[in-house]
Amino acid sequence: MIVITGATGVLNGATVDHLLERMPAAQIAVVARDTAKAQRFADRGVEVRYGDYADAASLPKAFDGADQLLLVSSSDPAADAVALHRTAIDAAVTAGVGRILYTSHQGAALDTPFGPGRDHAQTERLLADSGVAWTSLRNGFYAHSLSWLTGPWRESGVIAVPADGPVSWTSRDDEAEAAAIVIASGGAYDGPVTLTAMSAPTLDDVATMASEIVGRPVPRVVVDDEDWVATQIAAGRPEMMARFTLGMYRAAREGFFAGVDPLLGTLLGREPVTARAALEATTP
Repeated sequence: MIVITGATGVLNGATVDHLLERMPAAQIAVVARDTAKAQRFADRGVEVRYGDYADAASLPKAFDGADQLLLVSSSDPAADAVALHRTAIDAAVTAGVGRILYTSHQGAALDTPFGPGRDHAQTERLLADSGVAWTSLRNGFYAHSLSWLTGPWRESGVIAVPADGPVSWTSRDDEAEAAAIVIASGGAYDGPVTLTAMSAPTLDDVATMASEIVGRPVPRVVVDDEDWVATQIAAGRPEMMARFTLGMYRAAREGFFAGVDPLLGTLLGREPVTARAALEATTP
């Protein structure tokens, strides 16, 4: 039995869709905080179970019988993600799960300025100490986020950012398909597995792409960190979220998202979606 958490979200929902192309629905169960939102999977014959990382008592039953369990990482920047992940991993141990797979990030490191990267690194340590076989899917930075990390450049004519550096912008659906392939392999991939696009363009490179797409110059300019935060707050964004995002830019500047690996393309049997294609898809 394959058990998937977070299937009502975009990433793991797409992973379930790809798994259903590879195995019978009877071999898959999904875990959701709101089971009604997983009805589309129930309609296809997938078992739907209730489970919530914040409700520890719900998880052993939700994970019962799992030969492989895919844990989605917490997406709430205000939550104690590591504590939630610890609860889920402990429940997986209690349930006797055969292998835990976890949606991590290529920038997982204890010293990264990007908060989720630190959470991922700590979670990978928990997995390593769990005594259960584990696979960490270190996904590249999701390329759809270019639509907001580049700012309102279509209106302003510039990509204004507080820092720049190489980022392996990677399609979320490519990551979902690769996760399904890794799961369907039955344990062929162990420990950290890096899944990225084939290149890591900077936002300066992205600005060049944007210029070519729209047929006019779109320069990339780097502004002071605090000036950028102040601009975000003035535009109505909560300061906590502005500083959360600032950590991403700083991590890019320090090279935490620079690495690329051919494995994603090998798994997919084709070239992964490029940053330019992702940018074109979000450009009117």
